[in-house]
Amino acid sequence: MRLIHFVSGAFGVNTYIIGADGLKDCAVIDPGGAEPVLAALKQHGLTCKAILLTHGHFDHIGGVKRLKEETGAKLYVHEADAAKLGSNRLNLAVLMGENVPPAEPDVLLHGGETLSIAGLTIRVLHTPGHTKGGVSYVIESEKTIFSGDTLFRDSVGRTDFPDGSLDEIRRSVVDVLFALEGDYKVYTGHEESTTLDYERTHNPIRNI
Repeated sequence: MRLIHFVSGAFGVNTYIIGADGLKDCAVIDPGGAEPVLAALKQHGLTCKAILLTHGHFDHIGGVKRLKEETGAKLYVHEADAAKLGSNRLNLAVLMGENVPPAEPDVLLHGGETLSIAGLTIRVLHTPGHTKGGVSYVIESEKTIFSGDTLFRDSVGRTDFPDGSLDEIRRSVVDVLFALEGDYKVYTGHEESTTLDYERTHNPIRNI
């Protein structure tokens, strides 16, 4: 699998470009800003076919509208977070004095889907708690999870926002992600990556 990782936007979002080896088609996960994404696409000669959002907070969607306009890629988001794409109040941009241009989703996810994008088979897991519409993208063939702001190294996402829930994020991490068989590389929404085995042993959410 091709994996290009960089930090985008003013709030240090981990943005990922993924696709099957040897293909020029790709998907972009959580474009916090458009400029670095467009530059990476050009540098590597890639064509963005899909924009996959782990959730709808402003820092993860800042580059969505321009990227969508420039590439024609389809935008995927969970149905419970779709309204955040058009509201700076709901996506929390107003709290930070930010302004995110509104974007229209093309595909509303419910959780449980299997997507075939850029030569990859991507399973969608609904993992609410940080937001109602939080999802994790699982690529079984690569033993890889893109967890957004649900699971971090040694921690989990904040649950003190309007639609956050500690009970939900605990269930999402312990009952959904930790229940996957075997070890996985976990690419998070901020900071460093981790592994599922490490989090099963060390993450304090286990004891809540």
